[in-house]
Amino acid sequence: MTWVFIVVIAVLVLGVMVFVLKLPRTGWEITAAALLFGISGYALQGHPGQAGAPQAPVENAKLADQTLIKERQQMGAAFGQGQSWLILADALTRQGQFGAATEVLRKAIAKSPQDADLWVALGNALVGHTDGVITPAAQFAFQKAANIAPDHPGPPFFMGLALAQSGRFAEARALWAELLARSPADAPYRADLQARLERLDSLIAEQAQMQAGMAGAPSAAPPGAKPAQQ
Repeated sequence: MTWVFIVVIAVLVLGVMVFVLKLPRTGWEITAAALLFGISGYALQGHPGQAGAPQAPVENAKLADQTLIKERQQMGAAFGQGQSWLILADALTRQGQFGAATEVLRKAIAKSPQDADLWVALGNALVGHTDGVITPAAQFAFQKAANIAPDHPGPPFFMGLALAQSGRFAEARALWAELLARSPADAPYRADLQARLERLDSLIAEQAQMQAGMAGAPSAAPPGAKPAQQ
């Protein structure tokens, strides 16, 4: 009886993604294969008759920041039509599967190359895949999104975030300051952007102080050197 429920649930999930979420036809095989893989795994390892033994969840350091996913969703509601692809990519990103999310988004972009939201999501997935370091590919994705939709807040916000994570504070600040200047007063992301910009300013100030201190510190005398005569 358990297997009947499992198969029914799998069919319902596939039906919802196809008919409700409008999953593109090219994505049917991938989704069905994923569901079949899950069922097969349960068939090999599942033991429904055994008593449950709850375990504390193991934290994955590479899991995506839920706040940032929500931020991107708020910023990109009106700049593209690839929502079904984004739903699948976001699900993979939440599990830390940045490489898989990247592949999904690349396939989506091949079908909708002028969808700015897909390019922003691809940039984020590429940054996540490299543990927060911005690469030329990620930078290209953000710039492509900005070219397609100049008013889109996502490209400068997330590119600035990736630059800041890579230690390129001045470049990040320039992007965020420009974005804040043109953001509407009621933009849902404005308060978070302003707070991030203030923290970045503090980091830049601390970095400048450290560099000034290092420049003003007397250099150490070489070994064996005699002290200067007074």
